Amino acid sequence: MTMAAEDKCGGVLHGKYELGRLLGHGTFAKVYHARHMQSGRSVAMKIVGKEKVIKVGMMDQVKREISVMKMMHHPNIVELHEVMASKSKIYFAMEYVRGGELFAKISRGRLKEEVARGYFQQLISAIDFCHSRSVYHRDLKPENLLLDEEGNLKVTDFGLSAFSDHLRQDGLLHTTCGTPAYVAPEVIGKKGYDGAKADIWSCGVILYVLLAGYLPFQDDNIVAMYRRIYRGDFKCPPWFSPEARKLITKMLDPNPSSRISIAKIIDSSWFKKSSLKIIRSKEEQDFAAEDEMSLGKGKEAQTLNAFHIISLSEGFDLSPLFEEKKRAEKEEMRFATTTSASSVISKLEEVGKTRNFSVKKSESCVRLQGLESGRKGKLGIAADVFSVAPSFVVVEVKKASGDTLEYKQFCSKELRPALKDIVWTGNFVPA
Repeated sequence: MTMAAEDKCGGVLHGKYELGRLLGHGTFAKVYHARHMQSGRSVAMKIVGKEKVIKVGMMDQVKREISVMKMMHHPNIVELHEVMASKSKIYFAMEYVRGGELFAKISRGRLKEEVARGYFQQLISAIDFCHSRSVYHRDLKPENLLLDEEGNLKVTDFGLSAFSDHLRQDGLLHTTCGTPAYVAPEVIGKKGYDGAKADIWSCGVILYVLLAGYLPFQDDNIVAMYRRIYRGDFKCPPWFSPEARKLITKMLDPNPSSRISIAKIIDSSWFKKSSLKIIRSKEEQDFAAEDEMSLGKGKEAQTLNAFHIISLSEGFDLSPLFEEKKRAEKEEMRFATTTSASSVISKLEEVGKTRNFSVKKSESCVRLQGLESGRKGKLGIAADVFSVAPSFVVVEVKKASGDTLEYKQFCSKELRPALKDIVWTGNFVPA
């Protein structure tokens, strides 16, 4: 597809997406409204020019953004649906968020405390999720917080994010980045910083802006503003409630070692005053709906043809062109076995009952649902059994709901050991 076609409404990308109007643009990317031609789903199509990115040495940053967004499956984080590429461009098909930026809402004036609290709760839920995956955003600001049609907050723009493996030997990050008014003092100091603590500072600035309608460290002279940030020199307006004032002061502590943690933010009286909507309920609804569809009566084990087997392998997956694939990050696994489908299903049922899971099964799948809530709700696991041949079966196991870390622990400590005797050649294959 040519650049000229991309700039026009009605262009078709990769035979899959119909491009519409331009939504916005930056130095290295343009974002269009697009429609998936088969499903009719609207997406935001971010188009990045490879030549520009390579010229300024930012290809690693693009790869990092893709790697991070592939991991970020959370109701308050913009979802990456698909990544495609041509010789000259990289295409991000992302969740289309219709409500615009939170910044636009704030620009009309400060928010009521209960409204600000709702947005802040969703922001903290998203950032807590990122940190649990050792991902630090590093550019949190209202312009990077979008709102959907129902007013739910969505964090976007992970272009400056970092993984824990970007830490130096001192265990700290050392890249100065972010937007000056929202950046933590230790980031400016260039002595190394904890990414989680820096994100908390930015969240504190955002909360202040939501409640006040202006920045806590605003100054026309950037050097003077940095000095105020270093000192934590700000004042809360008189309409802040005592609880909000106390929480913001703890978040905007210039000393990162004494700055409040996310766990303590969540436990604070101001944060808990109005209940946070159960954001994982949709996951569990999807899990139940999938049960109804896949656990139908008399359904036989699914059959794979040669094309399906090839597509299960990494040979058809183009993502290695853009990201480092890490086994630890995968939420799915596949293995082959010469054991019959019924024996595999019985084995999975046995593992589930040992762990005190509720078990639903058919001739081609097993659904395990934890009875107790974990860090991110109840753990749900889906296993689908594909009959390749009468004596050869492929099993795909994936997380359906709950926390990824709890799912990985279950797989490594209980599921893998229990299945090791039936796995063909003893190899689990990452999805």
